[in-house]
Amino acid sequence: MFKSFRKIGLVLPLVFALGACQELEQEVLDGVTAEDVANSANPNLIAVLKASAYSRIVGSWGGHNSIWSINEVASDEMAITQKGADWEDGGQWLRMHRHTWQPSEESFNNSWNYCYTAIGEINNLLIQYPDVAALGAELRVLRALVYLWLVDSFGNVPIVTEETTGGNPRNNTRAEVFAFIESSIKDNLSLLPATSGKYTLNQVSAQAILAKLYLNAEVYTGTARWADAEAAADAVINSGQYSLSSNFFSNFSERNSGSTENIFTLPYDQNNAGGFNLVQMTLHYLSQNTFNLQEQPWNGYSSLEEFYNSFDDNDARKNSFIVGPQFSSDGSRLNDISAEANDPDGQPLTFTPEINMLAPNAYRQAGARVGKFEFASGAGSSLNNDYPLIRLGEIIMIKGEAAFRQGKTAVALAAINQVRTRAGMPAYASLTLDDIYNERGFEMFAEATRRSDQIRFGKWNLPWWEKGTSEPFRALFPIPQQQINANPNLTQNPGY
Repeated sequence: MFKSFRKIGLVLPLVFALGACQELEQEVLDGVTAEDVANSANPNLIAVLKASAYSRIVGSWGGHNSIWSINEVASDEMAITQKGADWEDGGQWLRMHRHTWQPSEESFNNSWNYCYTAIGEINNLLIQYPDVAALGAELRVLRALVYLWLVDSFGNVPIVTEETTGGNPRNNTRAEVFAFIESSIKDNLSLLPATSGKYTLNQVSAQAILAKLYLNAEVYTGTARWADAEAAADAVINSGQYSLSSNFFSNFSERNSGSTENIFTLPYDQNNAGGFNLVQMTLHYLSQNTFNLQEQPWNGYSSLEEFYNSFDDNDARKNSFIVGPQFSSDGSRLNDISAEANDPDGQPLTFTPEINMLAPNAYRQAGARVGKFEFASGAGSSLNNDYPLIRLGEIIMIKGEAAFRQGKTAVALAAINQVRTRAGMPAYASLTLDDIYNERGFEMFAEATRRSDQIRFGKWNLPWWEKGTSEPFRALFPIPQQQINANPNLTQNPGY
């Protein structure tokens, strides 16, 4: 499978899943009919067809102001501080941090459109090629993954399939969406390839999606499914297809396509599949000179001091942050001549974990920056790094947590310690739920899992820096107001 999915076109009736979805631009692939596909023994033909669906998943996941952003900035991992007029952005990111967001936030609508545009593309392909079993199975599991993001973020969302006809859809309950995701995967699992590359789904990656679904089953439905989460995780671990990388950061390097740990990844490419903009989102303007970047960064995202300080100094994963004095690529000290007069670091550019305030006058240099992914010298505004949506490290931790919650302490210890010792940390002799929660934070920083972890562990409503106690209904994001305006059949989530 090629790393970069080219935009391909099919003569398809465009199914608009919801009113605000963007129209899908398509080129025409002449001469390919449903009968041709059904009768073809060439697997490359199916690969070409499904590439358009996968390209929608790549989309804006790794970019600013969409689904990754809302999950990260709403958690205790990251903030986007307001530095005078810079990053004021109508107050959206301040509200996101403080859990006072409104249904009209642009980022919610962007996240919704990202998901339902991908679902619309999948449904189009299912309509056009209804009798191609292998293609249909893979597309339905891929759609289930998108619905996992929707049920986690928005909860009560419409289920829209290739069989949905007419009118504006209504919300389904969170439990109904959960059941749809589960059945979509289990009913199609055996039809998936046993193995495949990291850019398409197979039986093992489908089991990994099930493991992630069951991990939060109690949040989504009120009924815990810990044994099912452990069993799905075991199916991934025991497949023998993946192993922990000895070097944690090799999973996030520019050339991470050879990772033995990454299970399902988004194949970003600065020329052919742009959109992974972390280098722009987190680094200081002058960091352009550190990495010889093609464009100046935006000086936005940084980690919260308390979260950064929760890492042991001996934990290799603490190198997921960029802190301290900053230098040009030639070794000379960088100086920010626009640094605030009262910044104790002065003009020499220094990333300090301490942030003086969230708004309105946060220091330009304040905050540990996100360095988990490699920023290659000469990188463009979009990175070449593949983004791992699912990797074995997380699946092992799911097994450990699920086992612990069933009282299987020895199994849990073995799993959690396997991941922990990879980072150079001593093994736990005993284990608590807080240990598992903290370990997930160390392992999964910047991988958009912290918000759901905080909700599952009962930490979400607690106050943290510059955020008071949250209202309980904030465990769900609101249905975007723009979508309700376009579709009167939608009902807003309670509390909004």
